[in-house]
Parts: sequence; structure tokens; C-alpha cells
Amino acid sequence: MSAPLTPPPPPHEHSARDAWQPPSDGHAAAPDPQRKTGHAEYPRHGRWYEQDGPGMKTEMREAAVTAVAMALGGVLLGVLWWWLAPRVPLVGDVVSGNWVVYLKDTEGEQAVGVDGTFSLLALGFGVVSALAVFLVRRRGGVPLVVGLAVGGLLGSLLAWRIGVWLGPAQDVVAQARSAGKGVTFDAPLKLNAKGALLAWPFAALVLHLGLTALFGPRDPDHFPPPDPYVPQGPHGAASGS
Repeated sequence: MSAPLTPPPPPHEHSARDAWQPPSDGHAAAPDPQRKTGHAEYPRHGRWYEQDGPGMKTEMREAAVTAVAMALGGVLLGVLWWWLAPRVPLVGDVVSGNWVVYLKDTEGEQAVGVDGTFSLLALGFGVVSALAVFLVRRRGGVPLVVGLAVGGLLGSLLAWRIGVWLGPAQDVVAQARSAGKGVTFDAPLKLNAKGALLAWPFAALVLHLGLTALFGPRDPDHFPPPDPYVPQGPHGAASGS
């Protein structure tokens, strides 16, 4: 008696849940850190950073340190301005018993040179500070940019006051009396163009933003790496169960 010719049953299709079985030793698999924290982490320059950066507290601390360091750099800027700025010659005379002070060279450009010297020095300090901050921390960030702007402005204000303090006395009549009638003496160091105070923060911001845009690290992809325990489809997508 022959057996009925019936086809064998089709093989059972394994679902995605059966694609991976726990280890045979009975220990559960290690938990996925991405599933525990709820956000992905990506390697950057040999270290692991979260997608949101090092943290707001760290960025605020770095911005404060940057602002303080730049403000203290204004001391050096003030000394250089006092040393390199041209002198404006004045002459005193007595008219009707009163001392009168006037410019010795009415067509001279020394006063313009004083403002120009401050502006050029401030631009140089802005370039140096932006380059130094970028080399120390390439990632950038809004707090760091604000720290650059505030630090540059504070440094310019401090440099202005230090230069005036180191320069000749502000009482030109007393200087004329001390020098004598018709004797040339130097005018007080004065910054006529107050817009020069913005040269340092402006240069620092523009250069730092340019360096960050050209050479700064790029943001990682928003797609997390594939789960090694989930079977992938033909195009890298997880296959359904």
C-alpha cells in the first residue's frame, strides 16, 4: 500500500523576534545605552559627545572665562595705545590776563592718528582673540559668541580709560602755565571717535564666525546608527515582524 503523495508543509517563516536569541548561558544582553538615555551619541575627534553638545553650564563657564580674559587684555591695549599714539602739540598764550590754549599746528592730523591707532590696535586684538578662542574650542556656540562680544567691548573700554590715565594731564590750562607762554606741550590723550570702541568686538565676532563656518566640526546626522539586533532590509531599513 503506497503513501499518499502530499506535498510537505511549507517552512515556517521566522519573525523578526526570532532573528536573535538570548545567549545560551542564561545571561541577559547588556542594555543599549541609546535606549536608556533616549538620545543618540556620536564619536567626534576620538571622544563621545552627546548630540546637544557639552552642556549649557560648560558653555556658560567657557563664555565667562573668555569675557574676563579679553577684558584683562584691555590693559595691554591701553598701554600700547598710549605708547604708539601720536602726540597732539598745544601752545599756551595769555590774552587779556587769561590763559588761552590752542593747537600749534591747526592743519595737523595728529588727532585723527590717535583714533586710527586705537582702531588698528583694537582690530589686531580682535583677530588674535578670535583665533585663540577658536583654537581652544572649535565647537563654538551662542554663549561663546556673546562672551567674545562682551569681552571685546569691556576690553576696549578699559583700554580707553587706561590710555587716558597714562597720558598727559587733562587740565591743559595748568599744563600751559607750567610750560610757559609760547612753549609747546602735549595734549591729553583723547578718543574722539567713540565708534573705535566697537572695533575689537566686531573683528572678533566676524573672524570667529568665519573660522567656525569654514573649519568648525559639522553636526552629526540626526539618524541613529542601526540596531545590530534588528535585521535590516535591503535598503538598510529594519524589516517588519
